[in-house]
Amino acid sequence: MKLTENTAIVLRNANYRENDRMLTLFSPARGRIEAAARGSRKPKSPLIAASELFALGDYLLYEKDGRNTVTSVQLTETFYPLRNDFERLTCGMYLLETCEAVIQPGKAEHELFMLLLYTLSRLAFSEQPWRSLLTGYLIHFAAIQGFRPRLSHCVRCGRRLLPDAPRYFDAQEGGTVCPSCRVRQPVITAGEVQFLMRALEGGSSTWVENEGEKAPLPLMRAYVEQRLEKPIHSGKMLQ
Repeated sequence: MKLTENTAIVLRNANYRENDRMLTLFSPARGRIEAAARGSRKPKSPLIAASELFALGDYLLYEKDGRNTVTSVQLTETFYPLRNDFERLTCGMYLLETCEAVIQPGKAEHELFMLLLYTLSRLAFSEQPWRSLLTGYLIHFAAIQGFRPRLSHCVRCGRRLLPDAPRYFDAQEGGTVCPSCRVRQPVITAGEVQFLMRALEGGSSTWVENEGEKAPLPLMRAYVEQRLEKPIHSGKMLQ
């Protein structure tokens, strides 16, 4: 039996019994943590806000027999503005789902945690277009998880592709292919490649479409979701 304090973001919640909730927390130091928030659905519970999706704070957990119970929370942020815009809210839920799909109990994920935190902050508190923001998130997510797509060379023959050369995207092989190696892969334009390469070099505030660029969101979504090998349900609501 022990008490531990964990900085964490709520990735998922589920109602349990009459007044409780089960939480899936994302801790940068401990990865995935499942915890019960007793009484958090009562109208005057101090845990109401801390048991909502997106809640960020320091969670004091009581551990016994491998089970965690939230005893108190020092809440830092709720990203409340997301709830005023359906598309940005759905985008935020997509971020949470992708993180939940890869984190493991007891495995630190500092880089992924910071990527999630910075992207949520831009999504909630800036007017940055959500489509380009999500595309930038996905290319960084892929890089952190070890399947960063190869963009400057053909993944089949290894030939270097000039910036304006026609190219296609092979999700299975993990990158671009030249016209000679193409089978049925979709086109990826020079502007889309330029956006992805620039997004990899900068932080979330730079994930906007400059002149001549385009954020290939459908392509990156399909690529990442294929590698995760599990559905991201909130993606069905993104248009």
